Amino acid sequence: MAISVSSPITGSAQTGFTSPSFTVTADVSPVQNGKQVVVTAASGASGLTAGSVSSPFTLNFTRPLNLKVLAPVNPVTGVLRVVPVNVYKMITRKGVIPLAGQSSSVMNMTTSMSVPAGSDSADPANIRAGLSCHIGYLSQQSSNIGDTLVTGIL
Repeated sequence: MAISVSSPITGSAQTGFTSPSFTVTADVSPVQNGKQVVVTAASGASGLTAGSVSSPFTLNFTRPLNLKVLAPVNPVTGVLRVVPVNVYKMITRKGVIPLAGQSSSVMNMTTSMSVPAGSDSADPANIRAGLSCHIGYLSQQSSNIGDTLVTGIL
């Protein structure tokens, strides 16, 4: 896999954060088709915690275990019968406190990318364009999304 996370990860803008930074180290992925890092230090706001057994902070990227390819087109109609999809996922797990004085619970954030087989060679520019825009949106709206997750206001 081409995934190679460097440390530290510079966090995106969030309300109340000043230059958020997350020190990561390689970790063992819970699945063989993934790469995982664990946050070992966090800075940029008070109260931030790194990963631990009881309060994890991990980032895991997985690819399909078996990559799918296109089947031949129908010899009579020349049409693809089925277009299989390869699903890639980015999962962030972060321990959060549900109530002061209580133990943490795990918050999960998942981005799932379903790529039609064949488009990797037939249209790579538009795969990259979609991903670029997706990440750009998340980055641009990071603080607003954070506010929404905290306040519930869309």
